[in-house]
Formats: sequence, structure tokens, C-alpha cells
Amino acid sequence: MTTCAPELLSLFVAYGTTHESPDVERAVMDGLARFFAARPGEADSADDLGRRFADSHMPSGATVEAYLRYLFDDVVPHSVPVHSPHFMGHMTSALPSFVAPLGRIMTALNQNVVKLETSNAFTFYERQALAILHRLVYGRDQAFYDAHIQHTESTLGMLASGGTLANLAALWCARNVRLGPKGDFAGVRVEGMTEALRAYGCQRAVIVASSAAHYSLDKAVDLLGLGRSALVKVPTTHGGSIDLALLEEALAQCEREGSLVLALVGVAGTTETGAVDPLSPMADLAEAHHCYFHVDAAWGGPVLFSEKHRGLLDGIARADSVTIDGHKQLYAPMGIGTVLFRDPETARAIETNASYIVRGGSPDLGRRTLEGSRPAMAIYLHGALHIIGRNGYRSLVEEGISKAAFLARTIESRPELELLAEPQLNIVVYRFIPKALRERVQARSLDRDGNDSINELNQRLQEAQRDGGASFISRTTLRGTRYGADVPVVVLRAVLANPLTSRDDILAMLDEQIALGDCLAG
Repeated sequence: MTTCAPELLSLFVAYGTTHESPDVERAVMDGLARFFAARPGEADSADDLGRRFADSHMPSGATVEAYLRYLFDDVVPHSVPVHSPHFMGHMTSALPSFVAPLGRIMTALNQNVVKLETSNAFTFYERQALAILHRLVYGRDQAFYDAHIQHTESTLGMLASGGTLANLAALWCARNVRLGPKGDFAGVRVEGMTEALRAYGCQRAVIVASSAAHYSLDKAVDLLGLGRSALVKVPTTHGGSIDLALLEEALAQCEREGSLVLALVGVAGTTETGAVDPLSPMADLAEAHHCYFHVDAAWGGPVLFSEKHRGLLDGIARADSVTIDGHKQLYAPMGIGTVLFRDPETARAIETNASYIVRGGSPDLGRRTLEGSRPAMAIYLHGALHIIGRNGYRSLVEEGISKAAFLARTIESRPELELLAEPQLNIVVYRFIPKALRERVQARSLDRDGNDSINELNQRLQEAQRDGGASFISRTTLRGTRYGADVPVVVLRAVLANPLTSRDDILAMLDEQIALGDCLAG
């Protein structure tokens, strides 16, 4: 007989049943409704928020109702309104309404897809969702998918909690494939990097990518034991994509110095400017240098839904692996990244088994995933692919690119603003130019002091707009613009992914920035 108090046991009644308090349900719905209906306002400072959450004493317990009141008084109102059509600064967007009921199901069932015994149908359901994305990228024939979609020894892809872990999983595979068994050498996964370099007769192993590649690659070379210096960063063109001539020079230099290129990484939608690398020529170079080719399409992968624009990603199907984030332009909640493999055998290179779980030869997904225990987040991906569908995603992608083009043309028409790069997808980078420097910018005679002054002004402008709370645009610092590789340029960065953002919203945001800029410039 249990000795737990009845009020404690009541917390563990099956979630979502009729035992759930209607007062709790009403409190959640009312609290969220208030948040979504509120007009954006001036945000509390980080220091103020830090002080709000400075108590480290262990609570003795509280009712659910009391805790919900706390959340909706002290936490939710200070959350970021990423759903707002005026929030155009990051890759987080409004979510479709169906994710709430799907999340309720996922939470109530509490499946763990590391192993069939704790997930059952969700193991095969996750494999199906990944196969749908695999077909989008690689377009193999029906016989291929019939053979591999549910075959226990095939891995068409895997889910992770985001693009960072998806990229890490891909490069983990690249390392183990490239430094596999050779003669008496049992492979890097068994003997480690020191013995691997000795067996392959090289000084070091490197990964080559654009200087605009995601910072997850810096983490990957560190975690894989290669060292941060092993990430060879190739400069970009003024448009933000990798410079092919410099890439060829970098690969040749690696050969001359005795460095083994484990992987070449292309980017389909850089986080800063949305630029797309020339993937087909990069695939040619990967083949010529016998290295693994990975494409980070965390942002730009869904462009493949659009027949109008999918040519921007020509060559992606030649990649050994591809990352696509579900929580970006597939409009799933935060926490879903995917990596897809051209060869269903690739992920065998990272397989790990345990006698009590993820046994060899089993359908267990945890055999070949970086993460072990995971929730059934595939419910969001599978649901979105079916409910939004190909036509819905095509419309979303094409509208985002169209809005970015509209913003770029509007910027060019306003003397107060300078467009820094022509958008390839739906990210636009630009800056405010104070009246005293506009002629010098237009005449391309701006000196370093003038540029520094503009940088400082744009930083203050972005912070003022953020703190004001009416709208939000992020900022970043670019190098390699037309001002030169050694000249840092602070830019405003607009991400046009929110379906709720209209062209009127875009114009209002620019008007606010120009007014702020004029005021700050004096």
C-alpha cells in the first residue's frame, strides 16, 4: 500500500483525462489568450529579470493553480512575442494552431523513442516522417523507399533537438567513415584520433567550410577531438556564399601540408544573410578530394518544396548528409532538428549498443542517434508534413522570398537605408545611414571612421527598437562586404518567415527605424 499523500498522488492521474481540473485548463487558456492579445511594450532589462529569479531556496510545494498564477504573473508576460507579425529579427516564428493539441498528446503519452519497448508505434512513425523528408531531398525511386523506410539496418535520417546536434551527428559519421578500419587499424571509433592519424599518414584531420557557416561547426570539431583550428574557414563572396576559387586553394593547401579533409560542408541558407553556397561545384570538389560532403540546410532546406526556387539548392542531392531544422521553416515548435543520409548505411559508423536497451539488430532508434532518451517530437514533424503539406510549404516559402525581395527593393528606394547584400532567400541585411554620411555612402567614398560611426549608430538603433517593444529586428556584424574583408559592418537583419507579417508591417517597421535613426543621429 502506498504511503504517498492523496494530494500528491492526485498529480499523477493520467494527463488529459476527465480527472483534470477544468479550472486548470481555463487558467492556462485565459493566461495564454492574455499574452497573445497584449500589445508589445517596453521590455524589462536583463538585470531586472535576473533579480526576479534570484531565489535558490527549495520550495516546499504548491498547488497547480498557485503555480500557474506565478507563471502568468512573473514569467509569461516577460516572454518574447515571437508570434507577432512585427517580430522580424530571428528564425523563430508564429506556429500553426495544430501544434497545441499535438503537444498535448505527446506529453500525455510520454513516449521515449530511444527504444521500441518505450515507444512502439512512434518508432516507425518517426522513420516515416524522416523518409518523407529524405524523398524531398534525394528523390530516390519507390523501390528504394520500400526497401529502406522500415528496415532495421537502414537509417534514412535521425531526429535531434536542433541543427547543432544534427550537424554534429553528421560530422561524427563523416569522421568515422573517413577514418574507418584500415589494415591492422580498427578505426577511429575504437582507437581514437592519434592512432587514426598515424594509420592514415597525415598530420591532422580538418573540416572545410565557409566563414559564414554556423557556429555549431566550431563545437563539432572541438567535440570530435580535432581542435578548433581544424575548422578551415574559407572567405565568402560579397553575396555571402563560399568563394569557390578560395575553396579550391584551401583544399590544395590541405593536401600540401598533409591535412586529411574529413568533410566539406556547404551551407544552404546562412544564418546571417540566408546565402546559399554553390552546392553542385562543391560536390564536384568533395568527390575529387575523396571527402564526405555535408550540407547544412537547417534554414534553406524547405526551399525544395518550391519548383520556382528549388534550383537555388541544385546539387544538394549529391550530399552524403543534409541537415534541415523542423523548428525553422517547417514551422514545428522549438526542439526539432533532422539529419538525412544519402546512403542508409552511413549511420552504422556511429552505432552503439547496450544489453538492456538499444540492442544490436533491433529497431531501436537509439542505436544510431547522438541523443539517447528523447520525447516523441516526431509528432510535430509528421503532423506538419501532413497538415501543411507540399502545397502549403510551397506557398510559405515563396511568400517569404517575395517579402524579402519587397523589403530589399524598398530599402533601395530610401536614401536613409543601405542594402548590404541581395537576398537569395528570405533574410535581408541592411543599415541606417545618417544624413551627414549619405552622399559618401552613395559615392562609395566612405572611410573607416565614417563606417565605425555608422556601426555605432546602428547598434544603438537596434537596441532602441528592441527595448521599445513595438517591433524587433536583429543585428549582426558582417565582414567581406563591398567595404572589404577586414572592415566590420554592423547591419540590421530582417527574417521574413512569419506568415502573419504583411508588407504593411514591413513598411511600418522601416518607418520606425528611420525615425529612431534620425533621432539618435541628432
